[in-house]
Amino acid sequence: MKLLVINGPNLNLLGVREKNIYGSQNFDALIDMIKRKCDEEGIEVELFQSNHEGVIVDKIQQAYGVFDGIVINPAAYTHTSVAILDALKAVMIPTVEVHISDISQREEFRKFSYVSLYASKTIAGHGFDGYIEAIDWLKNNIK
Repeated sequence: MKLLVINGPNLNLLGVREKNIYGSQNFDALIDMIKRKCDEEGIEVELFQSNHEGVIVDKIQQAYGVFDGIVINPAAYTHTSVAILDALKAVMIPTVEVHISDISQREEFRKFSYVSLYASKTIAGHGFDGYIEAIDWLKNNIK
């Protein structure tokens, strides 16, 4: 199995930004945790982060025919990007959406996710562990 893990804008600043919401662990700790999990499960993984919507769309398009599943935390683009939604729909790769915080308990504008209109599952509010849950879900549900 080959997975693509995409992180959107400002997630590279984990451990610096809004620790009361996102915790004190940094982005490198998240990456290390994901790599360890995939190594343990025998899953090939590529990790990708960008602050730019079009670059994320390009990465999703490039995933077509290459990856078996996508884990995506679109971050702020969750609530604004029809382009990311359309790219996911176009490539038809099983996708799990992850949010470190519980977006349903945050500001009103954060409660709607465009990506959720395509994602097979959304995991929110489980911190870094949400990524592990997403990997497990894809491993157990991709045929």
